[in-house]
This record gives sequence, structure tokens and C-alpha cells, in this order.
Amino acid sequence: MTEEVPYEGVKKIGDIEIRRYSEVILAVVEGFIGDSGFSLLFQYISGENKTRQRIAMTAPVITSEKIRMTTPVITKNEYMAFALPSTYTKETVPVPTNPAVKIEIEPKKEMAVLRFSGRTADVRVEKYVQKLKTSLQAQGIQSRGEPVLMRYNSPFTPGFLRRNEVGIEISFNK
Repeated sequence: MTEEVPYEGVKKIGDIEIRRYSEVILAVVEGFIGDSGFSLLFQYISGENKTRQRIAMTAPVITSEKIRMTTPVITKNEYMAFALPSTYTKETVPVPTNPAVKIEIEPKKEMAVLRFSGRTADVRVEKYVQKLKTSLQAQGIQSRGEPVLMRYNSPFTPGFLRRNEVGIEISFNK
């Protein structure tokens, strides 16, 4: 079974789940999303690293994309990331040989997450991002940063069986 990034469920607000994530190590490619980004990351976990070590695939695959709606200007480039298995530390994570792949430490954080199934076409994702932001605003919860799309299944999984989530970092002290 595929390892998932662990989190603590803090609270449910309707369809929204507030989660607390611990620090996680990510393999990241900036400026590459879709097939090209996935391919670069897959090559890294398939042994394209200095120790030629194969790394188990984890879920979700995380992407941050420019959302085609009225939002503030995004300061970080579009990116795709694989969370690395929890067995790795900053000291033991294999170093990528491709300079396009970077290792980043994602600090602990709280996120608001909205789950949905089906395919992740832009217009569909935008609908869920807007729903998430509207719900947070109605609850008086402050968001931080840009929304991300988290995909948990392989591209071969039928759409109706897919687990997808949109999430955004928040300031939550309740």
C-alpha cells in the first residue's frame, strides 16, 4: 500500500477538514507541471540520484498551479512535488543528479482541505478552490499562501474512483 503524508485531523467544518501536518521532505520541480514534472520526479525516485537508490512512491502528488480566476499574483513558480517516505531525514535523503529536481523541507503547518473525486480539469479544480476559499472566509479563517492540488491515485484509476483534494495553508488557533 502506498504511504501517505501523515496528518492529524483537527476539526471538520462542513465538507472542509482542518489538518495539522508535521515537517515533510519533498522532491520538487519548479516550472514543470503535468507529464514533464511527473517524469522528472519519477526518474528521481527510480534511481536518478547520487546513491542510485529507488525510493517508494508516496501520496499525494502535490501541484501548485496558476488558478485562472481573480486571485492575488502568485509569487512562487508553478511546481510539482512528491513527498518522500517518512523513513528519510535531511541527512539521509538521496541527492538528485538532475539539477531540475530540488529537495525541500516543508515545515509543519495547518491546512484546510476539501476532498473531491473525478478528474482534475482546470475548471473543476477552480470550482473546488473557490468553494474552499469561500468557506474559510465565511468562518473567519485566514488563509496563507496559494492553494495546492493533491492527487492520490495513478492516472490509470477511473475518474469516479480518484481521490483528489485542494488545500490551502491557514492560520488556525481554535
